[in-house]
Order: sequence, then structure tokens, then C-alpha cells
Amino acid sequence: MIDGGEVIRKLALNVARYSGVAPLARPLIGGIGAILMLHRVTANPEKPFGANRHLNIAPDFLDAVIADMKASGYAFVSMDEAVERLRRGGSDGLFAALTADDAYRDNLTEALPVLEKHGAPLTIYVAPALIDGTADLWWDVIDDVVASGRTLELTRPGGAQALDCTRPDALPRLYDHLTKEVAEEEQRAVVRAFAAVAGVDAGDAARKTLMAWSDIRSIAANPLVSIGAHTMNHYNLKRLSAEAARREMSDVLSRLAAEIGAEPRHLAYPYGFASAVGCREVGLAREVGYLSAVTTRHGVLRAAHADHLLALPRISVNGRYQRLSHIRTMLSGITTPLANRGRMLVTV
Repeated sequence: MIDGGEVIRKLALNVARYSGVAPLARPLIGGIGAILMLHRVTANPEKPFGANRHLNIAPDFLDAVIADMKASGYAFVSMDEAVERLRRGGSDGLFAALTADDAYRDNLTEALPVLEKHGAPLTIYVAPALIDGTADLWWDVIDDVVASGRTLELTRPGGAQALDCTRPDALPRLYDHLTKEVAEEEQRAVVRAFAAVAGVDAGDAARKTLMAWSDIRSIAANPLVSIGAHTMNHYNLKRLSAEAARREMSDVLSRLAAEIGAEPRHLAYPYGFASAVGCREVGLAREVGYLSAVTTRHGVLRAAHADHLLALPRISVNGRYQRLSHIRTMLSGITTPLANRGRMLVTV
């Protein structure tokens, strides 16, 4: 995804690291645990220089993160256990839960062996439409569309506008168009039209990188793994009507139950940032009956999150921050208020 704040965040991480503030802050503001967010875990990404390369980390780095956190006193637990530990106020000691969004195949082939080595549980959040092929990994598709160098015609409120994909700002402009000017339910058709102009197979990315249902059933049978819901279609819920957003959260339950034999108890809001999930979506998740729900808001867990189980923050472990020093700094809690306008308790 497009992220203009990377330089600022890395600067803050390095300042905290070199000043020596982070280790001092850990006992005071480090909270009682953390939920780590993964996407892809592979040593051989298909597009190592693509715009979305930050979604990937190497298996060796995941191994190092888990080992380092265990040495620092973290117990790795399932999301079920994380909820219980929050309700107990952290009296059992530091804990961490691993989560992965979208069900990438490398979670099975490359991440799982690392998790088995450490006995670390993982919750994988699945959007059935992505697995069925009725929704696309559009953020990967437009990366290929822009790489084609073609000229696209954007249908905008003020009229049609040409977008030259050779321009250096073409990708962020196309991203903004699709996420702000095109309705969620129309996004796939628009992306596929662009893909046709560019000569790109819009379904190729998902077929190559996501698990099939047989893979999901296989990994779900592992005692370390639980399957969570990522809604049906991976829509930005805040851009939907309340009724449509509720359907996205509720229909996925029966769909996943039909595939894996059990309804999920845990939800990850698609995208998870402020313009994708707010108080309305948290209320809908409560109505549907989820035990927990995670966002992509940056933050550590505090005892007070027991009252906000449907709006839990996570620490993103991604390709932008593949240094143990960065992870240690984020876990210290010092970056939580920096990323959230001074707030220490991060919800929505």
C-alpha cells in the first residue's frame, strides 16, 4: 500500500534507538503485550522491487523476532489466550499474538516451519472472495498496470482524465482514485478495465500468491493455527452502508464454517486505518458476535484494552522495518503515542 510516512517513522525509530530512550521507556509505557501483524513471509518474493514489497519479510527475520521476544520474556499465545490475558490485566506476564492478513501461501510453506520451531500460534485472517477469485489483490494489480507504462482514462467527478503511467506519481494517483472516487463495490470492475488496457491478468497475483481452500484447510488442521475472518470481500467497511458492512462481517462466518468446519471468533478489519474502520464498524462487529477484532492502528496492548476487544491495535512487522532494533523500539511503547497524536491507549 502507499505509505508516505515511512521516512518520518524511521527517523523517530532511529532517534529513540540512538538516544537510549526506548529501553528506559519499556518498563513504564511498554504495556502488557502486543499483537504482531504479518502479511507475506518469504525468502523469494516475486517482485522484490515492487511497490508492495514492504508487505514481505524474510522467514529468517521472523525467526529472529520471535527468538528475541522470547528472550525478552514474551510468551507467544493464540488470539483466544490473548483475550483472556487482557481480561486478567496482564497478570500472567508479557505476551504476544501473531496474526497474518489475507492468507498468503507462504504463510503455509515458509512461515509455518518457523512457528513450529518456536511453538508460536498464528491467526490467519481470510477473505473468502480473495480465495474464490471473485475479488482481486487490486493493490498488486495496479502495480503491474502502472509498470506497463500505458495511459489510462480515469472517470472522475469533473469528467474523464488521462493518467500517463510513466509519470513518477502515477501509482499514488491511481491508488487515490480507486480508494476515494470509485465505490468499493465498483472497484473490481474498474481495476479489471485498467488491467485490460495494460495487458495485465488481474487474477494472476491472487492465483500465484494466495492459498487455495485446500491449503487453508491444511494449515487450519495444525494445532498452532486458527482461522479468523477478514470479511467476505476485503472492502473498506467505512465506505459501505451500515447494512452492507454488517453483511461483510456476518456472511463470512458461514462461508468459512463451510470450508473449515468452524465459525471464526476473531476479525481483522480490512485496511484497518482510520478511514476504513471507526466506532460504527466496532459496533457492528459487536452485534455480529466476534470475540476480538484487530485494526492496523500502531500500538502495544494495555490492560485497559480489555474494554476494547473489538478495536485492538497491532505492531506491523513488515519489510520497511526488518531490524530487531526497530521491533524492540516499537515494543517499548515509545512509538505508540508518536503514531497516535499522543494517545497511549490506541483503539479507533
